[in-house]
Amino acid sequence: MRIALAQINSTIGDFFGNREKIRAVTKKARDEQHADLVLFPELAVCGYPPMDLLDQDSFVEMNIRTLHMLQRELPADIAVGLGFVNRNPYVRGKSLVNEYGVLLGGKLAFEQIKTLLPTYDVFDEARNFEPCREWSAFEYKGERIGFAICEDVWRETDIPGTSYIRDPVRELLDRGISLLCVPSASPYVAGKLKVRRALAERISIRGNIPLVYINAVGANDSILFDGRSFVIAPTSANNYPVQLDAKAFAEDLVTWDSAVKTESSLTIPNAGSDDTRYELDMLEEGLVMGIRDYMAKCGFKRAHLGLSGGIDSALVAYLGAKAIGPEKVVCFSMPSRFSSQGSKDDAEELAENLGCRYEVLPIEPVFESFLSTLEGVFEKRPFDIAEENLQARIRGSLLMAYSNKFDSMLLTTGNKSELAMGYCTLYGDMNGALGAIGDLFKTEVFALCKRINERAIVAGGKAVIPEAIITKPPSAELRPDQKDQDSLPPYEVLDEILKLYLFENLSKDEIVKRGWEEELAGRIIRTVARAEFKRRQAPPVLKVSPRAFGMGRRMPIARSVYEIGERN
Repeated sequence: MRIALAQINSTIGDFFGNREKIRAVTKKARDEQHADLVLFPELAVCGYPPMDLLDQDSFVEMNIRTLHMLQRELPADIAVGLGFVNRNPYVRGKSLVNEYGVLLGGKLAFEQIKTLLPTYDVFDEARNFEPCREWSAFEYKGERIGFAICEDVWRETDIPGTSYIRDPVRELLDRGISLLCVPSASPYVAGKLKVRRALAERISIRGNIPLVYINAVGANDSILFDGRSFVIAPTSANNYPVQLDAKAFAEDLVTWDSAVKTESSLTIPNAGSDDTRYELDMLEEGLVMGIRDYMAKCGFKRAHLGLSGGIDSALVAYLGAKAIGPEKVVCFSMPSRFSSQGSKDDAEELAENLGCRYEVLPIEPVFESFLSTLEGVFEKRPFDIAEENLQARIRGSLLMAYSNKFDSMLLTTGNKSELAMGYCTLYGDMNGALGAIGDLFKTEVFALCKRINERAIVAGGKAVIPEAIITKPPSAELRPDQKDQDSLPPYEVLDEILKLYLFENLSKDEIVKRGWEEELAGRIIRTVARAEFKRRQAPPVLKVSPRAFGMGRRMPIARSVYEIGERN
């Protein structure tokens, strides 16, 4: 049997567009790739995740209506698997189910409801969906095909906060399936492909059957879907190699013939320098796709940002230019009395390297006006964070004014280390529609910039990001001779402690047991907790880590920082 993996980018709520894409790809799978079965990702009809749109009955009805239209419109001589939202068929429980069905001959020939409904990280499926209570196989072309929807195959992994009683894969294997299909909307996290493939290989070995993994691609708000669909199947040599690979971060249609056993031409590097380079390249592709999709799905055609001459804004400018084209990105230099000539020169050089339009808006006259207006109420107190933040807020106002005038999307340039520590200004550098690198620690920003330059030089070109931007000490340049390290621990130290606290949920005492200094660990935890009110007002960030700020980490603002023994 020939199975086509239709790795498509669905837009949430775009029922017409998603339907047209499903129709076109199905026709191509049948006519050009001669497929017997074409598989689309989880919730391909409505897009994933629909979140509280599921509370709107009109959304659910439009989703079901689209399914019925596809029943009539799709070719009758090819089976089409796709995910959609349906009404709960059981007597009790939540009103909806996350369902995967197979359309064949104008009918809904097979239905399978998702069993395991994740509620960790960015997921909240148990809030809306009722889990499956029965499992069956789809008999087609001599195969007994089982469908395990995304989380249904992740039961065996060690995910914090999850403990699933049901085992959908075992249930399906007990029904004698000869092929397991896994339609998914599995978000991207660095290194996750290896985890997916290891999991798929264990299941394939366990059942001695092929496993077809079809993943969504594209970005919906903060969540990136990397695609990279694949097939793993046993061979006569009792191996379980990858038989087929789809593209990363791009729509793709690839077909697997179950009668032909060939190993993949794509190899995922082993641990080491090649692995690091590969993951950095994938990280870049994911961020580029995230910016491009966010803008397209929100209706923006151009973008702009403040270009300070620092490494964060340099990386965001590069990603934005790659995502939508440099001719559609405007970079603004907004120097003050504290801006160094080196930073101004570096910003201009970067914009020239990228081919972006470059504008200079000096903020000194506006800053002086603000200071004059506030002189009386400031009561002649010395220059401090109030004056520093004024500069950031002036810049934020200018950038938002340009956004309003030209319908251009402002890209925010803060990184995760800064967001964690509140080292950012509300209504200033936090202004914008999307935090492109808000889930990258500062050390990761440096690593990605170095990799971008390395790749450009290997290709015979020159460094894209000026070397001075990478080598100079980071500074907000809001006061004389200011350096980030005046206010923050060295980033190499800060980022490691932040990972222990944010990813592993360790307390101060547990972090100290890992070898870190007690006062430092306590100070970092306290600062992270007290900066929550800022993050609550930040733009969405593109999620690339196991736990991102926003949907992936929902914390109270007003609380005692018990992790360090603090009491209110």
